[in-house]
Amino acid sequence: MKQSIADKGLLAVILLAIFVVPSSISGTALALPAIGRDIHAPLTSLQWVVNAFNLTFACFTLSWGALADSFGRRTCFSLGAVLYALASLLSALADSPMLLDLSRALAGIGAAAVFSCGIAILSTRFEGAARLRAFALFGTVAGLGVSLGPTLSGLILEHFSWRTIFWCHTLALLLVLLGSSIIPRDLPHLGQGLQFDTVGAGLFVLMLLALMTAIVQSSQWGWNSAGILALLALAVALLVLFIWQEKHHPKPMLDLSLLTNQRFVGMALVTVAASFGFVTLLTYLPSYLAGVLQLAPTRTGLTMLLLTLPMLVCPLLAGKLVAHGVSANRVLHASLLSLLLGIILLAAVSHPSSSWWQLSLPMLLLGCGMGLSAGLVDGMALKMVPAEKAGMAAGLLNTFRLGSEAVAVALYGSLLATLLGDAAHGALTAISSDAEQIRNWINDAAAGNLAAPASLAASQLQGILIQGYDQAFHGVLWVLTAIIMVLTVLIAWLIRPATQPSAATQSL
Repeated sequence: MKQSIADKGLLAVILLAIFVVPSSISGTALALPAIGRDIHAPLTSLQWVVNAFNLTFACFTLSWGALADSFGRRTCFSLGAVLYALASLLSALADSPMLLDLSRALAGIGAAAVFSCGIAILSTRFEGAARLRAFALFGTVAGLGVSLGPTLSGLILEHFSWRTIFWCHTLALLLVLLGSSIIPRDLPHLGQGLQFDTVGAGLFVLMLLALMTAIVQSSQWGWNSAGILALLALAVALLVLFIWQEKHHPKPMLDLSLLTNQRFVGMALVTVAASFGFVTLLTYLPSYLAGVLQLAPTRTGLTMLLLTLPMLVCPLLAGKLVAHGVSANRVLHASLLSLLLGIILLAAVSHPSSSWWQLSLPMLLLGCGMGLSAGLVDGMALKMVPAEKAGMAAGLLNTFRLGSEAVAVALYGSLLATLLGDAAHGALTAISSDAEQIRNWINDAAAGNLAAPASLAASQLQGILIQGYDQAFHGVLWVLTAIIMVLTVLIAWLIRPATQPSAATQSL
């Protein structure tokens, strides 16, 4: 049965909004060195340009999912688009690191609503083959955003300012707002929202904030410092309080029974593996390409297509494979193995004298690993929960996805800075005895500005920083490899077919 014009219009509006989110993440990552030079942002401030967005995105996606079930998915989707557009405007106008970081945090709040509510709308609006096609398109469009983000940002940076990136986001979101009226209203009973779990939402936000702050600041304060240990202890305490709150609240933000659904949790962990295996490199690989391989912004953006182009093909391919009888489990296993092999090959073939084509196979494998699960895992996971909990389940799924992205990206950045300092500090002391200057050189290099410090000293300095960055990069890759291996084994166990599958799960 063909879709109506209204359904096609609804799908187009939601997919445009979905497109902006990953393009904002991947495109902004490429612009970090330019942002740092323009507004004189230190390493930690630059990390928060990405991490503030990821943090609030992860913190509020669960809240928006619960709010959408009570106040209506269209209302929350539209409100999120308003916040996202306003934040993008403020980002374009920002003249200080603090204002930019705060604007990106606000953008993450809006993006959480767009993503959670958009997925919930698709889940409840479409059924059967139309639903499978909608989620395949969702994965493809998200992949398109991921793919074009670095490339478009590279072109913009080559000819315009980094601020133009945020102007483009603002314009796209205004178009989303103009088209949002086509989305039908749902659940108009606002009285249901009076019992919203405000305390639970606050505890969850504070818990992730404490964890993220500990990870981001660990490279500056020291991983064993009292401040980091205190923040980690606080995060654990807040998590315990959050679980207690959700067990006792009459209308909890998170129905903990969702976490007893073994296959749902397994599907959610697939997004965690993708966060560590793909999103981290989407964020920081441009710095390696530009800083270590010395590629120009446009060439860096074009090279990133090797990582992101599979996102245009693989989600639709995965949907077609499942539609033709291939087990979704097999597709997801292939996704995980592709991620794992891609990381290992990237660690094996990358070095300062590498050509872009030598990185092509591992980058394509990583892109395939992400693309085969994108969209498919959302549709399969939400199929396992009741329709009335679709918003909450979508929020929980995206909390796994976005929370792990926030943690993975922050961990990558801090671990890279730490390993870079360990690798380069000894050699840098031969050039300068000023500890503060050495720290600034290391922080600039960790932020992707490997060429900038070279004007301050002999060309030997740049060689030390490039070699140190390369060594730190490989150290992080092997940590990611270990994480993905553990997740692959755990996921395979959780999503394994039951001994006596029910009729509902046989089709999976």
